[in-house]
Order: sequence, then structure tokens, then C-alpha cells
Amino acid sequence: MDNQPNNPLHGVKLQKIVEQLAEYYGWRELGRRIPINCFNSDPSVKSSLKFLRRTPWARDKVEQLYLDSIDRINEWNQQQK
Repeated sequence: MDNQPNNPLHGVKLQKIVEQLAEYYGWRELGRRIPINCFNSDPSVKSSLKFLRRTPWARDKVEQLYLDSIDRINEWNQQQK
């Protein structure tokens, strides 16, 4: 059984991670924090997902930024409501 209750990324899809980071930081800031072309050159969720699914080191960086930012993102989302 693949039970990972202590893993904060368990059950969180990569698409949701990219969408939340892009909404919170914006593509320009996201590209500054993680300098990869899919964030800096004509960025989109679709192109980012394609790249990140094929590039483990980049996905690791995105997931780490998400983990480092999740509390601020959740707080910001609550303020937006």
C-alpha cells in the first residue's frame, strides 16, 4: 500500500503545484526563482508540465519551492476569498 500521510506532496498533482505557484508568484518571478525556459519563454501550465515531467531535477526544484511557499500561498488564497 502506498500510504504517505507525512509526505506534504502526497495527493497533490503537479498541475496544481504549477498553477498555484504561477498564480502566487507570477511567471516572471517564478522564472527568476527557478531559471528554466518553460517559465521564462512563452510560459504556460501545459508547456511547464511537459518539461517538468521529463526533467526530474527541475521538478524537484519546483516541488521544493512549493513546499517552502505553501503556507504563504494558503494564507494568500484565504485573503483572496
